[in-house]
Amino acid sequence: LFRNILARHGRTIGTAAIATTAGVTVASLLNEKDSFGRAASVASCDSPTVLSLLQEVSARLSNLEAMVGGVRAQTTGSRKKDGIDVVLGAQWGDEGKGKLVDILSQEYDVCARVAGGSNAGHTIVVNNKKYKFHLLPSGILNEKATCVIGNGVVVHLPSFLNELESLAGNGVNYEGRILLSDRAHLVFDFHQEVDGRNEARLGRHKIGTTKKGIGPAYASKISRNGLRVGDLQDWPTFERRFRSLCEQQMRAYDGLTIDIDAQLEYYKSIADRVGGFTVDTIAYTNAQFDAGKKILVEGANATMLDIDFGTYPFVTSSNPSVGSVLTGLGVSPRKLRSIYGTVKAYCTRVGEGPFPTELEMKEGSEGLHLSQVGAEYGTTTGRPRRCGWLDIPQMKYSAVINGFTCINLTKLDVLTGLPEVKIGKSYKVNGEILPFMPASLETLGKVEVEYEVLPGWTEDISTVNRFEDLPINCQNYVLRVQELIGVPIRWIGVGPNRLDVIDRGEGWEINAN
Repeated sequence: LFRNILARHGRTIGTAAIATTAGVTVASLLNEKDSFGRAASVASCDSPTVLSLLQEVSARLSNLEAMVGGVRAQTTGSRKKDGIDVVLGAQWGDEGKGKLVDILSQEYDVCARVAGGSNAGHTIVVNNKKYKFHLLPSGILNEKATCVIGNGVVVHLPSFLNELESLAGNGVNYEGRILLSDRAHLVFDFHQEVDGRNEARLGRHKIGTTKKGIGPAYASKISRNGLRVGDLQDWPTFERRFRSLCEQQMRAYDGLTIDIDAQLEYYKSIADRVGGFTVDTIAYTNAQFDAGKKILVEGANATMLDIDFGTYPFVTSSNPSVGSVLTGLGVSPRKLRSIYGTVKAYCTRVGEGPFPTELEMKEGSEGLHLSQVGAEYGTTTGRPRRCGWLDIPQMKYSAVINGFTCINLTKLDVLTGLPEVKIGKSYKVNGEILPFMPASLETLGKVEVEYEVLPGWTEDISTVNRFEDLPINCQNYVLRVQELIGVPIRWIGVGPNRLDVIDRGEGWEINAN
């Protein structure tokens, strides 16, 4: 922010310094009165944060520039009062988005999923009890929140109904609180079989999908022969189009057999129950916004798995970046407020594809420490995750795409006990630093990562609830990561439970305006 102020107002600062000799002092700037004769406050809160003071200085300098030009600038508040807040994964997934959503959702009226399907996996620990979510938003644990599965999600109805049964078995009352978009496309069992066949055909060049049928379902959607949730309420049309889709799939894949009549019997048996959840979520969400309700979007997967922005082809089949909020929920970009990027204090990846900061998993290694202490196994697949150091070039790329207003740094406690911690600071190829994330996987696969090494810490941080009480080496790590990414870190995860989080407050958010 200091750099931004100097860049934007350097000339004004210089002019003000010269004008000081003519009797214009800094004190007069800080005690200026507005056009109505009212004294301007230094900050909008009783205990101003560093960021709020710097924002105030920037605003005052803008005013000074405008007055010199004859027009007084209009200032904006520190944060939009109303808007949709978004929690996104900033790495390769499994960052701990669900935990933040669970915490935040206690204050929201609507929680929504907008992309992907049951390939996503979120684990929430409440009172030492684990809840695993794949399709439903984690906000379902807030009894006052309505959960929306938007039009951009692809839904495997058997998995959806199984997840509901699991909720009921854990004593969670979901009645009247789950809404399913009539425009969301369906994942069928044969989509999952096709997904597995496609992976097998690729052999050692496999993508590493979850085999949940997500890619083939999106392919049916893009091919314009898919079926949507709302189609179940028009049975003759559903039956006709389902038979046509099955026949097309069996022609395309030798040996694929689908018991069409048995499948139709199943879907007819659940049509009424699914109909009870089915609504026009576009109309519902926008009506809730207009009524002043608070809306939170829970992203699935992560930016580096985005079909457009990720390490293609080792990606998912949807857009788990900020754009999916608009296309997968049906809202205007003008309705967004805060965009929270979730990032681990280190980095993990499930599946294939380049991973520049990846560590070895041998006995006694740092990689094995991260894996074991962090319990790095996929929620959806159970596969062990690949582990590595935090990757700053990747994070800066993610921040550019999504426009994060702050960062949620998770699993900082996992680094406890390491004698030193490393940060992947930059990429080099042939001795030259890469200025941006390369699209070429060949280039990304051969980058040399330049690391910055910081001293570690051994103190237990799981009970710490203030940033200032963290070990000094731990604080320095967080501050250095914040500086390198260029986005303030608001939340810091210090343990596995839902309340093991330090919240530094709204002062550590960039104005979304």
